[in-house]
Amino acid sequence: MLARLEAQRTPLKNNATLSGMVETFLDPVMVIVTLLGLAIAFDEKIDGDYVILALIAFSLSFPGNSLLSDPMRFVARESFLNTMILAGILLLLGYATGYSAYFPTELLFTWFASLPFVLFASHAAARFTIPRVISMSDAEVSAVVCGFNDIGAQLSSHFSNNKFLGVKFLGFFDDRSRERLAASEDAPLLGALNQLAQYVKTHHVDRIYLALPMATQPRILALLDELKDTTASIYFVPDIFVTDLIQGRTESVGGMPVVAVCDTPFSGFNGIVKRMEDIVLSILILMLISPILLVVAIGVWRSSPGPIVFKQRRYGLDGKEITVYKFRSMTTTDNGAVVKQATRNDQRITPFGAYIRKTSLDELPQFINVLQGRMSIVGPRPHAVAHNEQYRKLIKGYMVRHKVKPGITGWAQVNGYRGETETVDKMQKRIEYDLEYLRNWSPGLDLWIIIKTALLVAKDDTAF
Repeated sequence: MLARLEAQRTPLKNNATLSGMVETFLDPVMVIVTLLGLAIAFDEKIDGDYVILALIAFSLSFPGNSLLSDPMRFVARESFLNTMILAGILLLLGYATGYSAYFPTELLFTWFASLPFVLFASHAAARFTIPRVISMSDAEVSAVVCGFNDIGAQLSSHFSNNKFLGVKFLGFFDDRSRERLAASEDAPLLGALNQLAQYVKTHHVDRIYLALPMATQPRILALLDELKDTTASIYFVPDIFVTDLIQGRTESVGGMPVVAVCDTPFSGFNGIVKRMEDIVLSILILMLISPILLVVAIGVWRSSPGPIVFKQRRYGLDGKEITVYKFRSMTTTDNGAVVKQATRNDQRITPFGAYIRKTSLDELPQFINVLQGRMSIVGPRPHAVAHNEQYRKLIKGYMVRHKVKPGITGWAQVNGYRGETETVDKMQKRIEYDLEYLRNWSPGLDLWIIIKTALLVAKDDTAF
């Protein structure tokens, strides 16, 4: 107990603890503060009903988003999306249970309307305040990097450019001379590896980052043995991180640590969230668009002979072949080993087909694919099997996009890569956005893509 109390009195030595705690609790706390502040403004008595609502809102918004290092436009977007998600869940629960009747409607909608601005302002204040708190306290930690190489240089750059890390970078240790390293005169090269342990003890270094090649394992083991006589925290940055990680993280297999280099973002609980999101939204959307489906089906039927719904072979999750539905927009239904991609003014496209392609109405039957579990609402767009076989040979990492189910819309489509990809460069950019989606997936990102898709479809003329 005394040791625990002593630790609580010790000045904060972990910079990540300060910024991490702020990022974890900022959103939930501001959600509650805004609710209770409005209750006071509306002359409401803060009783058990408000306490329960505050606890529910806190649990739904906990933990907060890590936004301190992101652009302010991204902070504004996330504040808006998170408020929409929170409001939607609370209103649905309130309507289903009748609990919303205990609160004035004006108060609830004022809360939801003001919350995005409150969250945005609180994040702006946090990114202004935290660096000053770190600089005036013992929250800043000192660090050295072993290995003057690409990984070490990236680490030092992160320390210098991210003021919220609160890391004071002291320099590098490497057995090679400055001449062999081609290091500039102002590069902080502190000495050889055999001088590291003594330097750490003398200068009370808090953290050591080992950015040494994995081929030097005996040297690393010897170095770790020398560092046992220090109190510094030691982190190993293996050189596998030179590659572009997709959902990189550490796991264990029977207690043995392993590092995920390329994996799906929808493992475990995330997979459940994604599937529930697809089911609920697909059912709601299909109910809303059922009259449109009927009208488009009649239009396709009258436009030219052939089936109303076109079934095409595509690659789905893990590269397995699936059947995808679309309203037929062409006079032909190419689905063989060679599929000619549609181009502008393509003679195969019917006049009605051109309209439904431009407005993306031809994609609507794919919501049935989503309910079947073959697709998701948001994800990398599926390409014809023939196109997959062509581009997988030309574009590095092409097949990684199949670590998730294909989507009706995706991050590439809302960033300008919708419609024809007549060059390899355009397909390359589409794949880059697909992989960025895999790295950064969240329910909020899915919601933002859906909103942007709805706004773009009305005015976008790149699809045909």
